[in-house]
Amino acid sequence: MSSSKDYKREIMNDLAGGNVEGIDAKATQPEQEYANFDDFANRSSRSERRELFGRGFHPDRIPTSEMEPELRKAIAQIKPQQRDDVARDLFKHLKERGLHDRDLEKQLGLSTHHTGRMNEDDVSKLAAFAYHNHPDVFQEVLADQPTILKFLSNPMVGAAVGAIAAKWLGKR
Repeated sequence: MSSSKDYKREIMNDLAGGNVEGIDAKATQPEQEYANFDDFANRSSRSERRELFGRGFHPDRIPTSEMEPELRKAIAQIKPQQRDDVARDLFKHLKERGLHDRDLEKQLGLSTHHTGRMNEDDVSKLAAFAYHNHPDVFQEVLADQPTILKFLSNPMVGAAVGAIAAKWLGKR
């Protein structure tokens, strides 16, 4: 798709038409039904979540300008321990790319590079940086920390989450 509007239209058409085909024909496990998002987050495998989030959460699909405010709102709503886990995971994956926590602290204007002391704004900046510059890192962290998705509300993000729900929650 060439734009986020086209992508949203495609997702909405798929949802309206009941399109719930499997994500990957090579999947080793049959699709499961989940009672709700928490059930999906708790019972789905990391690889299932990684594959789904990789398709829906990318700057080519949802522009950074739309995702950043949503990330701020979502990160403000998750528990402090979950926020620490998100920051720790982001730093870990970014370090594997040669980006060190102290350098990111300076580059992004974070108040600290210590995850336990980071505030909501710091974690939001770090998540937005990863989303824009290293979407695969962002997707890896979402696969490990899917709780963030519960709090995203932007219609674009909702369309991506809706596609995930249609494909994995067994809604027909």
